[in-house]
Amino acid sequence: MTAAKTNPGNFFEDFSLGQLFAHATPRTITTGDVALYTGLYGPRFAVQSSDEFAGGIGYPRSPVDDLIVFHTVFGKTVPDISLNAIANLGYAECRFLAPVYPGDTLSAASEVIGLRENSNRASGVVYVRSKGRNQKGETVLEYVRWVMVRKRDTLAAPPAPVVPKLVERVEPAALGKAVPPLDLSGYDFTLAGAPHRWGDYAVGEKIDHADAMTLEEAEHQIATRLYQNTAKVHFNLHEQAQGQFKRRLIYGGVVISLARALSFNGFANAFHIAAINGGRHVAPCFAGDTVYAWSEVLETAEIPGRSDIGALRARLTAAKNRNCTGFPLRNAKGDYDDGVILDLDLWVVLPR
Repeated sequence: MTAAKTNPGNFFEDFSLGQLFAHATPRTITTGDVALYTGLYGPRFAVQSSDEFAGGIGYPRSPVDDLIVFHTVFGKTVPDISLNAIANLGYAECRFLAPVYPGDTLSAASEVIGLRENSNRASGVVYVRSKGRNQKGETVLEYVRWVMVRKRDTLAAPPAPVVPKLVERVEPAALGKAVPPLDLSGYDFTLAGAPHRWGDYAVGEKIDHADAMTLEEAEHQIATRLYQNTAKVHFNLHEQAQGQFKRRLIYGGVVISLARALSFNGFANAFHIAAINGGRHVAPCFAGDTVYAWSEVLETAEIPGRSDIGALRARLTAAKNRNCTGFPLRNAKGDYDDGVILDLDLWVVLPR
């Protein structure tokens, strides 16, 4: 039996600096995707929930949730980048560059911008810059991620290590591109769920988002299939089971979406993720874990040329199986505290 026509995925030694990938299978986003996403995570942001609400402030209709765009583009990259991944490690320089609506078709391309073999010689870290484009060729999303990938042959000679230098944060001047000019005089704060505007938040403020969601096995499997993410570590219980109870690792994007949905309770008017400055999946998450979230306001910024919206930089943290009341991100030794599973630095947009 020959496997010449199948794709075993790339191993660490298959990557080279500057390598380009045009990823397969463009995906048309539909209202069905939006409904299923809502069923999986329960986001309640009014702009993405109501055509009437979105149209009343200047959108042609409700844009899809920013993270639907992120997951869809991410999923396109998996067969080439992370099919043989051990874990996705982090993100940086993520910018949402244009709104996406049901009916738009997304495709993805990536460039390898860094490589570093691990000291165990069994795996290495691959850094890629990925871009998502719509059917018009417009870039709607761009981000960097780094992923730990298995080696096929532990004795294979490693490449010269190259770790890209990434910016700490996306500049505020670049944050307004994905939001059309809005007339927020008709923004209904009652229908949106809270009265708090951009100016109501202060640097250093900490918000316990109060609610929690327990992850079910079927939910994370459906979610990951929804994005056509084929990474073995999420699906193959026979070969990829991890931990004491031999379970499939939950795709980190599921945790991001849960944390974002939970953040509505405290950030109800943060209707758009403008950028992800950086993020880490600190620890694995498995079915049966309960996810909590809290945020710390790191920075507020005016967006040049925009009097309708302002930007809020927040550190969104997710923890498993413990609430976040008085919960530190790191312990006295500087290590992540027990239970932290996500550390996400992001810019969100709110009415001024």
